[in-house]
Amino acid sequence: MARHKEPVAVIGLGRFGAAVASELVRTGTEVLAVDRRADVVQRLSGQLGQVVVADSTDMEALREIGIADFQRVVVAIGSELEGSILTTALLSELEIPDIWVKALSAQHATILGRIGAHHVVRPEHEMGERVAHLVSGRLLDWVELDPQWVFAKTRPPRELVGVPLGESGLRKRRRVTVVSVKPQGSGSYTHAATDTVLSYGCEIVIAGRPEDVERFVDLG
Repeated sequence: MARHKEPVAVIGLGRFGAAVASELVRTGTEVLAVDRRADVVQRLSGQLGQVVVADSTDMEALREIGIADFQRVVVAIGSELEGSILTTALLSELEIPDIWVKALSAQHATILGRIGAHHVVRPEHEMGERVAHLVSGRLLDWVELDPQWVFAKTRPPRELVGVPLGESGLRKRRRVTVVSVKPQGSGSYTHAATDTVLSYGCEIVIAGRPEDVERFVDLG
């Protein structure tokens, strides 16, 4: 079976956890959804496939529901800092190979990383950063791969319009790369090539360090 179709356990079925579980189910991934609140489990039982009541801070409870058999587990516990940390620690003790955890703060994220989380996400913080970039200027979208590399959707500045990308010297002068282009009036993006010529009405996706991307977008 392809790795992306391996079953996933999602622990914590608040808005974030339920959304993650629902999207996994929609894409054909088998999901074990876990929450300690019986009313939440009952409400979601018809939507998420296998939904069980269990206390994820109890090692025996985790063993009983078969968590140790999963390669990937998402800890989406909302406001309970202690529950999130204890659950992550137990999953690490069980040697789950791929642990994803929602963090409530930078300090929480640091602790989670130290006790065994392989991936830490801060959805509210990340969405806040994204919205801030979108409302502050000419950006159409902003996606951070890590703190030092982003993709951004924008429109080309005047200096790029009408010039083949291979002749623009863009990467050397601005330290960003145009990776994709949607021509004006077209419904889809295509790969950018050295002979691609941009127009004022097109949209482009660029990649680079955040500060370089921001400077490029400010060119206007």
